[in-house]
Amino acid sequence: MRCVIARFPFDFVTSEVEALMADVRPEPAVGPCAVIGRRTYPVKQVGEVITRQDRRDFTALEMTRVLRRLGFTCVTQAPAPATGLPD
Repeated sequence: MRCVIARFPFDFVTSEVEALMADVRPEPAVGPCAVIGRRTYPVKQVGEVITRQDRRDFTALEMTRVLRRLGFTCVTQAPAPATGLPD
């Protein structure tokens, strides 16, 4: 699939994204996330890995659109609830 992220054209295939993310440890899932395989990754982390661009160069919305078009499930993860323990 051809797409433009941060004004740069890319051609992605679902299997290629899965292969690139296979050995990547997911960061804590907060905000927009994509389910790739059995793991949930923040979309900005996925974008940084597959485009090799700094994650400040594109938006989470751009990556969410691309990942959905590739057939991945995208969800919004809420921050983990506080434990109730004093700081």
